[in-house]
Amino acid sequence: MSKQVIVVGGGPAGLMAAAAASTHGASVLLIEKGEKLGRKLAISGGGRCNVTNRKPIDELIRYIPGNGRFLYSAFANFNNEDIISFFEELGVALKEEDEGRMFPVTDKAQSVVDALVGKLRREGVRFRLQSPVARLLLEQEQVVGVELENGEKCLAAAVIVAVGGKSVPKTGSTGEGYGWAESVGHTITELYPTEVPLTSDELFIKEKRLQGLSLRGVELAVLNHKGKKLVTHRGDMIFTHFGISGPIALRCSQFVVKEQKKRPSPVRITLDWVPDISLTTLQQEWESRLHKESKRAIRNVLKPLLPERGLLYLLERADVDPDVTYANLSKKKWLSFCQLVKAFPLDISGTLPLERAFITGGGVHLKEINPSTLESKQMEGLYFCGEILDIHGYTGGYNITAAFATGFSAGKHAAESGMV
Repeated sequence: MSKQVIVVGGGPAGLMAAAAASTHGASVLLIEKGEKLGRKLAISGGGRCNVTNRKPIDELIRYIPGNGRFLYSAFANFNNEDIISFFEELGVALKEEDEGRMFPVTDKAQSVVDALVGKLRREGVRFRLQSPVARLLLEQEQVVGVELENGEKCLAAAVIVAVGGKSVPKTGSTGEGYGWAESVGHTITELYPTEVPLTSDELFIKEKRLQGLSLRGVELAVLNHKGKKLVTHRGDMIFTHFGISGPIALRCSQFVVKEQKKRPSPVRITLDWVPDISLTTLQQEWESRLHKESKRAIRNVLKPLLPERGLLYLLERADVDPDVTYANLSKKKWLSFCQLVKAFPLDISGTLPLERAFITGGGVHLKEINPSTLESKQMEGLYFCGEILDIHGYTGGYNITAAFATGFSAGKHAAESGMV
């Protein structure tokens, strides 16, 4: 008789857990409270689904700063190369883009969802959609199934909880899994938003002076209260009506949150508009350009070097008349302008709320989870995978990789443990 396994949650971790459990011999019931499977997958990567990232494992771990080292055991079972092979064997051709990001050739996330769901159907996985779970069923210190909100009881030898965190609630991630975990003795570490836009009360932000200005290849640094750099990220960003967003702003967000936990006050970040050259080089090369075109207004000479809206605002902040010529340019103001280009200060008041974040920080305490099997150390037959765990990475395929890897390990071991 096949072992009965219940997977709760139809996101990336849950779908992979169901696939792994079924291919390893279990009879699987996948329970999802929504009307569709793979809702978060379907909108990931801007609707293209960044399936994984092809960086070497050690580097991959570094891009999962929220307890990424916990994943070494899961990656020993199923790593990023295995994920690529898995989908290609399902007929989903993948392509590698910048920074090792892997996308379906179709550029459609739905093709990834359809391939996964199709595999589950072929494996005989049963589905219960629009079936919210109310609680875990326990018997003699062991999980024996779940009870649905309608009172129906579904029994199984193992239950895999893959219901996500509290970010992007429209996909069904509303945090009910934390209560189930606590009900069997698990600790939930403090929840907080990660990979989330940053807010600022700076006057120029409130006045929307730079709203909509996109910058490419710039560098953001988060400073502590002593002015020491905590982290630096290079890439793209955008000024918004509430602060800043874009890939590097999102990557800085968890460090802002953690710094504000220590001291509830604005956190200073600095923006380097031209990170490939030093302050000294910038001063010399740009001044040489001004000298060669000494009769032209500074705004026109420097226009090719910076976005015009940004240039004009930086000149204003440095108290430099944009129409001044090189001959009439104050050396002190020129230095001030160059310093702003290399370290434009911005006080961050906080972030958008957890519900607006891409990823939830915090979750089920990892000391209470077996890293090899993803089984609870508190309750036999109970497994956790995906975002409900206290694991979080940067955007770029890292979080989905963690979800797939933990989902696979949970499904495989739930199916094989005590198999009859």
